[in-house]
Amino acid sequence: MYLWIKALHIVFIASWFAGLFYLPRIFVNLAQETNPAALERLLGMGRRLYRFTTILAVPALLLGLWLWLGYGIQGGWLHAKLALVLLVIGYHHACGSLLRKFERGANVRSHKWYRYFNEVPVLLLLAIVVLVVVKPF
Repeated sequence: MYLWIKALHIVFIASWFAGLFYLPRIFVNLAQETNPAALERLLGMGRRLYRFTTILAVPALLLGLWLWLGYGIQGGWLHAKLALVLLVIGYHHACGSLLRKFERGANVRSHKWYRYFNEVPVLLLLAIVVLVVVKPF
């Protein structure tokens, strides 16, 4: 059963991160767009992607919790990974907050800022994968 849970955890994590990689790209386009019709289309895309990404995050987190508590996975690397997972959750919520600002027309950030913001989940995923595979401590 452990391997099935682990495989599903990986699938949901990959799917969750796909949304976290793409949503800020929508923000880049929203920050540059001036056409009202295009803005509404991008906002719709962002809303649907954020909702779907949130749905994917739930089983990813629950399966991870099951692996941790159900199978006694432990080690210093796990504490670091869990801290990074909390940052991923925070990033996810920050995306929701930024999306709501775009919906209200209250965005104050440039498309360049969103290009940098878009790199955060890549770095988080890289660090998490290294911790899980290498288990450096």
